Amino acid sequence: RRPASEQHAAGKIMQMLSLAALCGAAAAFTSPLAASRSGFAGSVVSASPAQPAASGVVMGANIRELRDRVGSVKNTRKITSAMRLVAAAKVRRAQEACLRSRPFSETLERILGGLLQRLSTENLDIPLLEAREAKKVGLLVITGDRGLCGSYNAAAIKKTEARIKELTSQGVEVELILVGNKGGSYFKRRDTPVRKAVQCGQAPTAEQASEIASELLSSYYAGELDRVELIYTSFISMISSKPSVRTIIPLAPQGIEMEGDEIFKMTTKDGELSINREKREASAPQEFAADMIFEQEPSQLLNALLPLYLNGQLLRTLQESVASELASRMSAMQSATDNAKELQGNLERQMNRARQAKITQELMEIVAGADAL
Repeated sequence: RRPASEQHAAGKIMQMLSLAALCGAAAAFTSPLAASRSGFAGSVVSASPAQPAASGVVMGANIRELRDRVGSVKNTRKITSAMRLVAAAKVRRAQEACLRSRPFSETLERILGGLLQRLSTENLDIPLLEAREAKKVGLLVITGDRGLCGSYNAAAIKKTEARIKELTSQGVEVELILVGNKGGSYFKRRDTPVRKAVQCGQAPTAEQASEIASELLSSYYAGELDRVELIYTSFISMISSKPSVRTIIPLAPQGIEMEGDEIFKMTTKDGELSINREKREASAPQEFAADMIFEQEPSQLLNALLPLYLNGQLLRTLQESVASELASRMSAMQSATDNAKELQGNLERQMNRARQAKITQELMEIVAGADAL
């Protein structure tokens, strides 16, 4: 057992060491460039605190903020990854819908092509094939209902604005038929009149295409519109789509047959999404026998088939536009997920540097306080 005098001396030494450490720490914060002489070895020791490894790093609260930001970026990354997977599943369904409707459309195109070739020498009175002087043009614009799909909606709107400017400069009036909430919300605040606006949806149906076609045909038959042009986004690849413009009313007799088409099938290879292209040639016109007798007048047949053909073309266009929107959303969510991963790594490195700088600073303060005694 130690004598009382030794215990008293040890207590005094501990008090002096604690007081010296506090004084050294205070000197390190108040006068970082000052130097003090060590009482033990007589050497000059700098009392300035260690500089943090990360420039501009604020200790304590900054580490908590970085930790909160890392958690927020992790959650955002999970959300964008889930949205990408959902869009991939919807792309598959949209492709299957396009393939299911293709046989009917190809058969109808062949029959129409054959009828027009058979009746090319006759004088037919068919309003849908009659070209007029364009005084008022209707633009059927297809956009998406939601955002977060890259430049899909912006590209379609920009293409429409350019077409409106071009027609207006030629002295032609323009009216809009809008499919999709994004296009409707944009053009309702502009000067161009809107005839009708409907939602696009994620699964276009024949009833929806028939409703749009009925509006277009009634306006054309009544003389309210002299021509109808379609602005839609054609699917090129998973990272590329192109806004296109074409005339759908009146129909050109020599342009009923499709110029050719491509089928895109999305598959997985080695855990990654890939696109397989399949080139389809134009449908050959149906050949009718020279002595074939039609029970109805050819003009009546064409007047009944052409609106049906228009419905089929609108349905295919809506399905292709939805596939392009979903592919653009997949690409946008993939980019967002990659950016979130990169940002998370940068924030974690900043947080680790801040923690290391804080620990180094505390160690240097303890050493400086001990040397100041």
